Amino acid sequence: MISFPQRLKRPTSSSAETPLPRNIWKDWFFRQIHGRNLVYTFCWEDPRIDRIALQLSDTDTLLVITSAGCNVLDYVLQSPRHIYAVDVNPRQNALLELKIAAIKTLDFPAFFQMFGQGHLPNFPTLYRQQLRPHLSAWAQRYWDQKGSRFFHSRQSFYFRGTSGLFAKLINFYIDHIIHFREPFNQLMAATTLEEQQKIYERYNFRDRFWKPALRFWLNSDLAQWMLGVPQSQSQAITASKSTDLFSFIQNCCEAVSTDLPIYDNYFWQLCIRGQYLPDCCPEYLKPDNFEALKAGLVDKISVHTATVADFLQQKPSLPITRFVLLDHMDWLAAHYKTALAQEWQAIVEQAAPNARILFRSASPCFTALDDISIQHDNNSYSLSSLLTYDRALAAELHQRDRVHTYSSFTIADLTRP
Repeated sequence: MISFPQRLKRPTSSSAETPLPRNIWKDWFFRQIHGRNLVYTFCWEDPRIDRIALQLSDTDTLLVITSAGCNVLDYVLQSPRHIYAVDVNPRQNALLELKIAAIKTLDFPAFFQMFGQGHLPNFPTLYRQQLRPHLSAWAQRYWDQKGSRFFHSRQSFYFRGTSGLFAKLINFYIDHIIHFREPFNQLMAATTLEEQQKIYERYNFRDRFWKPALRFWLNSDLAQWMLGVPQSQSQAITASKSTDLFSFIQNCCEAVSTDLPIYDNYFWQLCIRGQYLPDCCPEYLKPDNFEALKAGLVDKISVHTATVADFLQQKPSLPITRFVLLDHMDWLAAHYKTALAQEWQAIVEQAAPNARILFRSASPCFTALDDISIQHDNNSYSLSSLLTYDRALAAELHQRDRVHTYSSFTIADLTRP
C-alpha cells in the first residue's frame, strides 16, 4: 500500500521527437488514480503477525501509515501509549476518522452493520446527528459528498475505492463470466486444510478460474493501478520471480486456498463475500474489542495527513518506539531516492533508542537502504550499520501471513548514533 512523497506533476516532453519513456506515463497515470480517490477500504497487511513482531507494551508509541485504518485499530487494542496514524492521502485518514467517530457514537450492532456488512440503512441521519461532529473539517467535506453513496446503498462499502472496485470486478467475473460461485462458497466455508485442498482439486480451480482472459486483465496496467501496484513494484515482482504478475498472483492465491487456513482469513473472505462475518473479521469488529475501543482506547490515536518525513520533521511530542511502514518504500526507492534518504534521516532523529521498524516489499530482498547515509552530530553513518535485522522471526512470520502477496517482510531494530 503506497504512500507518496509529494504531488507529481504531469510529465512533459521537450519535443515531439523525444517522447517520454512509457513507464513515466504509467507512473503519472498511477498517481492520478491514487491521488484523487479513496484507494483502500480495508488493509492488506496481516496485523496478527505484526503484533508478534512489534511486541507492544503500554510504553510504546507507534507511527503507522494509515491505509484503511483497520490495523491502527488492531494495534491500539494492545493499549500502547499512543499511535500516530500518518498518510499522505487525506481520504484514507478520513476513513479512519469515520471509524473512530462510529466507535465513539454508535452501538455495536450499528457499527457492525456499517463496517462489518458494509451498509448502514439509516446512515444519512446517523451521520448528520452523531458522526459528523467528531470529524475534522476535511473529513466532513469528504463524507458529506461520499458518505450516503458509500454506505446508504445496496452495494457494499468494500466494493468502493479503487481496490474495492477491483474486487467487485473479480466477483462479476466469478458470477457472470465463468459461473463459479458455488465452488467459491464451498471453499470459503471449509474448516480444514484437507477440505480446502479437496475442494480446490475437485472443482479444478486451476483451469476453470485461472483462464487466459483473467491473465490478460491481471497483467494490465489498469488492474495493477487499482490494486495499488505501481510499475516499480510489478517490475520487482516479475524480475525476482521470472514470471508475469498473473502467475505471481495465481501462486499466492493457490497458497492461500490450499496451504493456509481459510476459515479465519478475513482478507480473502472479504474480497469474495463483500462483507465480514462475525466469526471471520478484524479484531476491532468483535464485540468485546469494540467496547474496549469505545471505553477510551481510540483516544490514543491521532490522525495526520502528511508524508512520513514531513510528519517526523514536525517533531512529535513523544519519541517513537515502533514504526509500521507498509510497502511504500518500494515506490520511494524506485523514483524518489532522495526522499527515501530524507525519510530515514527523520526516522533516526525521532526514533527512541532501539526502535523497531516493520516494512514489506514486492522484492524478496529489499536492498535500497544499503546505500543511505545518515548525518548526526557532524558525522556520517551508514544506515545499514544502524539496523539489526531479525531475519529468522521475519521469515517465520512471513510464511504465516494470511494475505500472502508480499515477497518479503522485514523486522529491523534501529540503534541511534
